[in-house]
Amino acid sequence: MRVLLRRAVFYVITAWAAISLNFLLPRIMPGSPADALIAKFHGKLSPQAIEALRVLFGQSDASLWQQYLDYWRNLFSGNFGISYAYYPTPVADVLASSIGWTLILISVCTVLGFVIGTGLGMIVGWKRGSWLDGLIPVTTLLSSIPYFWFAICVVLIFSIILRWFPLSGGYSVTETIGLNWGFIGSSVYYATLPALTIVVASIGGWLIGMRNMMVTTVSEDYVRLAEAKGLSKRRVMYTYAARNAILPSFSSFAMSLGFVVGGSIVTEVVFNYPGIGTVLFKAAQAQDYPLMQGIFLVITITVLIANMLADILYVFLDPRTREG
Repeated sequence: MRVLLRRAVFYVITAWAAISLNFLLPRIMPGSPADALIAKFHGKLSPQAIEALRVLFGQSDASLWQQYLDYWRNLFSGNFGISYAYYPTPVADVLASSIGWTLILISVCTVLGFVIGTGLGMIVGWKRGSWLDGLIPVTTLLSSIPYFWFAICVVLIFSIILRWFPLSGGYSVTETIGLNWGFIGSSVYYATLPALTIVVASIGGWLIGMRNMMVTTVSEDYVRLAEAKGLSKRRVMYTYAARNAILPSFSSFAMSLGFVVGGSIVTEVVFNYPGIGTVLFKAAQAQDYPLMQGIFLVITITVLIANMLADILYVFLDPRTREG
């Protein structure tokens, strides 16, 4: 319990620091959307019009400390401001309309990549030196290919040349959004290529990491003792070797789940997928600071929660952590 309490305090302090930086960084950056819009008119705007634009974009004349207090107050009330890129839609509504697409696509792909990669890595590591080691160069090559180039190649082959899948989008415009089979089937159909890109690109990293840990774990004394007892190879592989070899990969998987909310920006932009990665890209182009702040805040909190849950599970999975 003392270990968990110390880590909980650490995560609280980290969350405060991350949220404070999220508030401070846009305010120390040069320029703003309002200044950029004012500059386009080359001095043709009246002082009243300039002031109205600044108020419209939420630029306050209050002190930095007062803005900081207002930021925390709005944060607890769920008010992230008005989006510039999607004006006059509130940031919370923009996030709510896009985060679901990302959560479903990226979380499913992350889990699939982890399960397939660690499963293959476990088998390859157990049967090290066999022909299965030939999988490592192939998966490493696929994971080392530039992400955007791989996504473009997938679009070229399956959407333009073969025309098996749609070129972009998240669902057919003829379908109505809702819990109906037409919309669900259309969403799965449109998400197939982005999912394929993410899963194929992520398998290599999980495979080689798990394979190396299996090779190290197999040489441990407790694994050799289990083999000397005459236990079945399947039991030794799963219960003794893989259970301990997967612990480092489990921590990385928890962090990957935390970054799920941020989406896969390159994939979503290439496929024009209506997820939060595309929204973040448009917000950066439009210098939409409130929207970027909202997205970064959600990503930060999600990563911290995912890591905290991983630490809690790690304490229960590995008794050595409790002893430390």
